[in-house]
Amino acid sequence: MYAVIKTGGKQYKVSEGDLVKVEKLAGAVGDTVELNEVLMVGGEEVKIGTPLLPGAKVVARIVEQDKDKKVLVFHSKRRKGYRKTYGHRQPITRLKITGIEA
Repeated sequence: MYAVIKTGGKQYKVSEGDLVKVEKLAGAVGDTVELNEVLMVGGEEVKIGTPLLPGAKVVARIVEQDKDKKVLVFHSKRRKGYRKTYGHRQPITRLKITGIEA
């Protein structure tokens, strides 16, 4: 069984037991999170929401609160000698999917 969920403005296809990296969610390591924005549940019978499935949810456990890889942003203006470099590390949450309820 698998599900398509929406969190942090992105969509993820998840199955039970998967480890997923999502945008930062509130909570400490070891907490249980319910993701209620389920777009689709598949398996033997496929259910598709319009846009969300009522009553469906995905239960996950927070494994890690971390920062993603560094993204370098470089600005320059030609012939002016202007160069500037910025770095950014997006906060992320790693989830282990423990259950899918349709």
